[in-house]
Amino acid sequence: MTQKTLTIGSEQLSLLEKLSNAVGVSGDEGEIRKIIFAELESVADEIKVDALGNVLVTLLARTGKQPMRVMLDAHMDEVGFMIVADEGEGLYSFVTVGGGIDERQLPGKPVVVGREHLPGVIGAKPIHLTEHDELNSNIPLSGLRIDLGPGGAGKVKVGDYATFAAEFMQIGPSLRGKALDDRLGVATLIELVKHAPENVTLLVSFTVQEEIGGRGAKVAAFTFNPDLAIAVDSTPAFDLPREDGEENTVYNCCLGKGPAIYISDIGTISDPRLIRFLVQTAESHKIPYQFRQPGSGGTNAGSIHKSQAGIPSVSVSIPGRYAHTASLMSVTSDWQNTLLLLHAVLENLTPSILASDRD
Repeated sequence: MTQKTLTIGSEQLSLLEKLSNAVGVSGDEGEIRKIIFAELESVADEIKVDALGNVLVTLLARTGKQPMRVMLDAHMDEVGFMIVADEGEGLYSFVTVGGGIDERQLPGKPVVVGREHLPGVIGAKPIHLTEHDELNSNIPLSGLRIDLGPGGAGKVKVGDYATFAAEFMQIGPSLRGKALDDRLGVATLIELVKHAPENVTLLVSFTVQEEIGGRGAKVAAFTFNPDLAIAVDSTPAFDLPREDGEENTVYNCCLGKGPAIYISDIGTISDPRLIRFLVQTAESHKIPYQFRQPGSGGTNAGSIHKSQAGIPSVSVSIPGRYAHTASLMSVTSDWQNTLLLLHAVLENLTPSILASDRD
């Protein structure tokens, strides 16, 4: 498989659209599992679902006597909401599922609720009925309701999930959609399984409950016990203009500058040998890349690297603006270059990389 055949075209975009529009709030990832099985059941040497709901895919190496066992991980789940009380007449109180949802931007957002994807809206007091002293304060979550209208009375039960109702769109070079964190990663791993190099055994985990603490990845890593692991995720791009008009020099990463390689985050200090190899591979293949600036936030690598006796791990993410909102925006070139980089890394992996000093 040559790099030239790894192209983001209509087939890949159609898959991403399907993944983005599907509902998979943490703990309720069944719709995503079905899509993955449909794509990979005929390709994988083994595909199974574990006790937590992770999809674990094994693709054996076709060449080499002692191929490296490489774990690739992408989480299936997305942030969202859970119904906690039926207040009658189609109004339901709710809580958020997953960290990092900005409650300020919730009022007025369309949502879908439950397995039937019932349409609703997150309601709050109208602005023209708001008291003056309320205008300068944020509406607390307790002041919001999911409104299905009077016709939605009794159609939802406590414990049902909800998420944003936002349709995937391609806008020129840009991609916009719900849950591209981390459906971009899921789509990338599906492509890598379909076009896997023959020199490594791929252990691919499509994991649950990342948004509530990397729970699925911990179990998947224990099961696979790989030689090394790469978590493939989405990371916030904070590359917008500053309000004062000055140059924005404080950013996480930028759209259009390629995959973001993690040096460290709140949960992981990436293995320096893997960082060096990613950079060397990117530069030798003339693939653009950037470093994700250290700071808060994290990926499933935070759970994976502490499993068993320790697993050398690194994260590679596709940048996106407006994470954990109704619409994340990314660009196709960053997705393409992430796919190219990961494929080149797998193709050139040898045991000598981990035999070198960490320093």
